[in-house]
Amino acid sequence: MPLKARLQRDWRFARGLNRTLKRVKSIASDSPNLICDDLQAAVDQWRDRSAITFEGRTLSYGELDAMANRFAHWGKGQNLRRGQTVALFMPNRLEYFAIWYGLSKIGVVTALINNQLSGLALAHCLNISAAACVIVDAETSPVFEAAKTLLEKPLNQWILGPAHGGQRDLVQALKSCSQLPPDKIVREDIRAHDTALLIFTSGTTGLPKAARITHVRAQLYMRGFAGATGAKSTDRIYVTLPLYHATGGLCALGAALLNGGSVFLRRKFSATHFWGEVVDEGCTMFVYIGELCRYLVNQPPGEAETRHKIRMAFGNGLRPDIWPVMKQRFRIPEILEFYGSTEGNVSMFNFDGREGAIGRAPKWLRKRFNVRLVQFDVETEEPIRGTNGLCIECGPGQIGECIGEIGGDARSEYSGYVDRAASEKKVLHDVFEKGDRWFATGDLMKSDGDGYFYFVDRIGDTFRWKGENVSTNEVAERLLGVAGVKEANVYGVAVEGAEGRAGMAGLVVGPEFDIKLFGETVARDLPPYAQPLFVRVLPALETTGTFKTRKMDLIADGYDPGKIKGPLYFNDAKRGYVKVTKGVFEKIAAGLVKL
Repeated sequence: MPLKARLQRDWRFARGLNRTLKRVKSIASDSPNLICDDLQAAVDQWRDRSAITFEGRTLSYGELDAMANRFAHWGKGQNLRRGQTVALFMPNRLEYFAIWYGLSKIGVVTALINNQLSGLALAHCLNISAAACVIVDAETSPVFEAAKTLLEKPLNQWILGPAHGGQRDLVQALKSCSQLPPDKIVREDIRAHDTALLIFTSGTTGLPKAARITHVRAQLYMRGFAGATGAKSTDRIYVTLPLYHATGGLCALGAALLNGGSVFLRRKFSATHFWGEVVDEGCTMFVYIGELCRYLVNQPPGEAETRHKIRMAFGNGLRPDIWPVMKQRFRIPEILEFYGSTEGNVSMFNFDGREGAIGRAPKWLRKRFNVRLVQFDVETEEPIRGTNGLCIECGPGQIGECIGEIGGDARSEYSGYVDRAASEKKVLHDVFEKGDRWFATGDLMKSDGDGYFYFVDRIGDTFRWKGENVSTNEVAERLLGVAGVKEANVYGVAVEGAEGRAGMAGLVVGPEFDIKLFGETVARDLPPYAQPLFVRVLPALETTGTFKTRKMDLIADGYDPGKIKGPLYFNDAKRGYVKVTKGVFEKIAAGLVKL
């Protein structure tokens, strides 16, 4: 890269980092300044400006605060005390943010429950939250009712809407609650290291875990993105992500509301309505996660997709193959990709727009970042240690686990999960010196000589086949380049008598998909050990509410035609991909077929 271009790139990065650090430098764990105080300051500054629009109704900052105050006084009226928890089980709606903002004013924790959960998973989240009561609406109330018998203790159910049976009418209760702020004395002994929210992991590999979001961490999210995005009071952010997740509920709202901007909130994502609403609402930014951008790219072209005022899209999980398409087809001037985990202490930003990179920690700022990559054994699922018992740092291009040093300052603290044992499992000891502690992200990455980090795979998703490590993420990216493949989920399956796990791909395909052409492309573009041994065609990929693909049920199905509906293929060494019949399955299971 020419010197001038390199200097321009480094200047963009330094400017973005400086914006961010300016907003977060005063955050301190022992401070009495809480996330609700940050939000109150924004209300006081921009009281009459529009804050949130949802389904035709707009609240100003002052009206939003008044609503939050009603919820605070309702909580006081229910004798909810500091440290107690209220479960919030609702889809995106106007009151969502106001509920947890208001409850934080009286020191009450809000557990943000994924509104797509039901049955055992829902009951599990409610149980581990230790909630004193649950707030629902007409959409989620029947789901809660169906899971009640699985709860460890009865929960009072408050509904935003007409009450039935044993439900309590929250709308009616709020009418008698004051719109004035509660006295600060009710939270005078609370500090920023105390818990503000519970946010749950996505549950792609098991039941969700409850991550403790302290006031410090909520401030880092909200203030951090207020700085990182460079958002202004004139910006309007399109939020279609669920508010129970940190990216939509904290990062995006913080970018808007701590800068005097506004939010257009949607109940849930719709690829069909996306660009039309962005144009109609005059949005200047939007937030993405996971595969949301691929859904946009898979839509037929429309005139609204280039008639917008979007100046930035920010989020995480943008696939490298989609990145240039997003910029060119939709004419998006800037994409801000970032990396972070709900429960962890590692965060990175790609301020200067290197395509495919999830963040950057340049050499000249290495000491300012707590992030490192260490060599990792995918079979034992443990970091590799040298003869001295310490971990070995990766060099450029080497794949390793991303870890974050746990320190005493706000940015490197690790608050973990409600379950202390689960929290401790994520901590590595004696990493680079005796006595140090590092948070293990569970993500495999690689970095280059310029300090850019690239996501490779989740630990547990990467598998070994024929003596080689196979990244499900990298294979999926290659498969998405094959004609007719719209979506791909790659995973490893056990094969009787074979070492490791064989690659299998679940595909969503279009009418132009041809299995023979697919096989030819795979044989050309992937090494033998990375070529999927099995392929199944699915009507759709099962995803979480944050667009992460689920693998558990697919892995459980394996390659058994008795469990699988729809086309299923085996990559025969001589004939290419052939249909898996009962006879073929039995031969493979008996070890009679060369793999």
